[in-house]
Amino acid sequence: MTRYPRSGKGRRWTILELRAISPDWAGDTLADGDGLVGEVRIARDKAVSLVFRCAFRWEGKLTWHYCGTWPAKSMEAIRDERDKARGLVKRGVDPRAEKIATRIEAQAKVQATIRHAEQERAQDLPLSAMFTAWVTDGVTRANGNADLKRAFEKDILPAVGAKPVRNITETDLREALRKVGRGRGRGRTAEVLLDNLRQLFNWAEQRQPWRGLLVECNPAELVKLDQIVNDDYDPDPRDRVLQPAEVCELRDIFAQMKVDYEGSENRRSAPRPVQNQTQLALWICLFTLCRIGELLMARWEHIDLNTGTWFIPKEHVKGRRGKKTDHYIFLSAGAKRQFEVLRELTGQSPWCFPARNVKSEPTHVCVKSVSKQVGDRQERFKERTKKLKNRRQDNTLVLARGERGEWTPHDLRRTGATWMQGLGVTLDIIDRCQNHVLAGSKVRRHYLHHDYAEEKREAWKKLGERIELILEGRFHLSPGLALRS
Repeated sequence: MTRYPRSGKGRRWTILELRAISPDWAGDTLADGDGLVGEVRIARDKAVSLVFRCAFRWEGKLTWHYCGTWPAKSMEAIRDERDKARGLVKRGVDPRAEKIATRIEAQAKVQATIRHAEQERAQDLPLSAMFTAWVTDGVTRANGNADLKRAFEKDILPAVGAKPVRNITETDLREALRKVGRGRGRGRTAEVLLDNLRQLFNWAEQRQPWRGLLVECNPAELVKLDQIVNDDYDPDPRDRVLQPAEVCELRDIFAQMKVDYEGSENRRSAPRPVQNQTQLALWICLFTLCRIGELLMARWEHIDLNTGTWFIPKEHVKGRRGKKTDHYIFLSAGAKRQFEVLRELTGQSPWCFPARNVKSEPTHVCVKSVSKQVGDRQERFKERTKKLKNRRQDNTLVLARGERGEWTPHDLRRTGATWMQGLGVTLDIIDRCQNHVLAGSKVRRHYLHHDYAEEKREAWKKLGERIELILEGRFHLSPGLALRS
């Protein structure tokens, strides 16, 4: 049914008349004049709406053009839409096609606005975002890059992490690194951070969107080590090799610690000796040339004391992605005895060095735990401004009266390799015993696959026998390095 306003046919409906429409008119048509008609629709909540359209002929056919819905759209706007459609028809333009074109243009403007906003956002990406992308897809270190994240979150990101990459200068990086390198005893930390920053920016230069933000230069390459560390910092790598007398001294220190502790009247207040597991870890490092981190992650399933072999999966090996390989260590008699004692202590755990007080799934101790224990007992070489909480700090593990400086667990690996060299073992075999990545022709590495198992077994055997001679006092001690009395 077609209805007309009270003023008569051909006249316009007033707003009051539209508001008075009854739900009983559902489906009826309202004529608003000049070809504009609206269909009455009733919602579930009895709300009334009118869908207006107008008719026009296009290519000989009667066609309808949607003009809007009242009250969502005002009647003035709906009538303007009807007039606009009629004007288009007079100019030979299909209103329906024009509406589609308008919608496409509007969408294009929206997309252009979004692209522009994304470009502006990309231009303002901060260093923290670039670092996150790098540690996620660009670098693989031990423990899921935990140490790398910890170092940046402590010393780099608080200083320049929020600054846009395109605005970062060498001055920004230099100042952040200076705060680290000029601290007491932190020159090495600053050097490592600088090296990691260079790796980060070199990675970014090869990838978008970071590449587009570094068009000026790579600021990390402009920072020099001597600009961020104290004048007395020595960047040369450690070359500390323990003398036979120092190894014997270390043995005696461990023994005396135990005697003093067991003979104490009050063990609660008496200094505790170095943990047995720590002592065994140090001796195993010397006997096998292993890295302390590889040892502390060892599992009993990888150690066969019957055949005297220790398998180190490549996941535990230090090195770059794609170049790490599984490693087999053939245990000498001395190394085997250390593992046998260790198994009596921790054999009930899948880990050779299990962590204590772990609430979740059992795991190994922190790979830095032994190094910390050794370092804490050589306090004279540390430039600490305050005591570390719950850490033993004394000089009980200082060797040779400290005249040759501090020693670390890694120095035992170097010491064993040096002694192996003195026994006539070739450098190539020593490198293989240490699981170093071997340089040389790719063709040679591709075709020559001899595992040198017997040669390595003999090298470890010679080293083990020499260590035992030293510890038994049947090997000449270097002059000037008398044992501690």
